[in-house]
Amino acid sequence: MKFAIVILNWNGEALLERYLPLVVQYSGNADIYVADNASIDGSVAFIKENFPNVNLIQNSSNHGFAKGYNDALKQVDADIYCLLNSDVEVTPGWLEPIKEALLKFPDASIIQPKILDLLRRDYFEYAGAAGGFLDQFGYPFCRGRIFQTIEKDEGQYDDTTEIFWATGACMFIKRNVFDNLGGFDEEYFAHQEEVDLCWRAQNKGLKVYYVGASYVYHLGGSTLSNMNPKKTFLNFRNSLFSITKNLPRKKAFPIIFVRLFLDGIAAIRFIIQLKPVHCWAIVKAHLSYYRHFGKMYKKREKANFIPLYYITKSIVWSYFVYQVKNFNILVKD
Repeated sequence: MKFAIVILNWNGEALLERYLPLVVQYSGNADIYVADNASIDGSVAFIKENFPNVNLIQNSSNHGFAKGYNDALKQVDADIYCLLNSDVEVTPGWLEPIKEALLKFPDASIIQPKILDLLRRDYFEYAGAAGGFLDQFGYPFCRGRIFQTIEKDEGQYDDTTEIFWATGACMFIKRNVFDNLGGFDEEYFAHQEEVDLCWRAQNKGLKVYYVGASYVYHLGGSTLSNMNPKKTFLNFRNSLFSITKNLPRKKAFPIIFVRLFLDGIAAIRFIIQLKPVHCWAIVKAHLSYYRHFGKMYKKREKANFIPLYYITKSIVWSYFVYQVKNFNILVKD
């Protein structure tokens, strides 16, 4: 299996300076690429001067995570892509458990390692933690992270297991799978495009795995922090996109109706928390969703829908009403 590690960069010279040397040091004979999304800082010059053996791909403009990777991967020759954020610190031997899992589980199409917090190294990191899941209404959460509650890593997720979605912060995907799925949906721009990609893979009967023996540390928020209203906008809108595209019609419309109601409650909660810009971000997310609804609905024609896509009916109810903050005590439906 030929591996290629592809780092998407946008004005991340400082991140490349800090984390790229470890990728080079710890990645064995894997090919390493930096795909630059038309940065205006010194990123390109830094790579050319300091890492001449790293393959540089220069995208013509910044079209975000989704199109950035779609364009870049057309120029990468490999059997397995590793999509790696520029703010991820890899560890010695991080690729070996992934290679072993691919041999042991030939049905594995997408894999993610354990994602730990770079700043609190014994805790999971928000973006991916120990593998992603959905509730009935399409809200994503992870083993090790439910909403803003992050679990401490005490070995509780050191297993290898199937998950529903893998994080784009560090995702391994077979090239033929990526190509057959048509890559990321470029309408998403950024955030939750990996959830949609994995959901489409699941609809086709493909498997997504988590491998806890491989672990990396993620800084997180280097492009958009959790407090940025643009991130709120993208997360709420793109989650609605995924529901519309990937659920059968009889389920989709009731779920969408309830989801819009729950989003409204979230907007009110932001007002109570004196965060009106996030409330407005949800309003704009819904308006954008309505504008794109027809286009998203047409994409359903390519889906083969699976009967069960969630492990709990409402993560919102479990978290905010029953105060369930730990994945392992979550009531599975």
